[in-house]
Amino acid sequence: MTTLRARQLAAIAFLIGLAAILGALASQYIGGLEPCELCYEQRLPYYWGLPLLGVALLLWPRAPQPVRTLALALVAAIFAYGTWLGGYHAGVEWGWWPGPTSCTGVGEAISFDALGDLNSARVVPCDQVQFRFLGLSLAGYNVLASAAVTILVAAAAIIDWRR
Repeated sequence: MTTLRARQLAAIAFLIGLAAILGALASQYIGGLEPCELCYEQRLPYYWGLPLLGVALLLWPRAPQPVRTLALALVAAIFAYGTWLGGYHAGVEWGWWPGPTSCTGVGEAISFDALGDLNSARVVPCDQVQFRFLGLSLAGYNVLASAAVTILVAAAAIIDWRR
């Protein structure tokens, strides 16, 4: 019973993570929003964590319990980093702290020799919100989604470890 509950929590976390990354990609390719440097970085936990979680779910009945628990703990750590990163980006958007100089403020010094065609170059500012819904930016929603995945996967790991 406990292994079924742990697997269900992990499956719910996978679906939340999948919906979040698909929503981010849809906002870019369908909605026309241009991601900034921090937006791209926030996608990395999804690109690393979801495949690992998917493999753990697929191999759940055959994988030894310690391997399964370790995989779940690793996924929880990856998404905890994603939660922090989303919070950092949201704080940059709200002006609570400075963001990276490469996409906020005046930026880093650049050499025009290496740029090529300047008309095609575009820096998307990390401190400017392109879209808000109910007062939250997409970075804020990423905090919620990543935190939910972290909590669900960590709970699944704890349940699986205790059995």
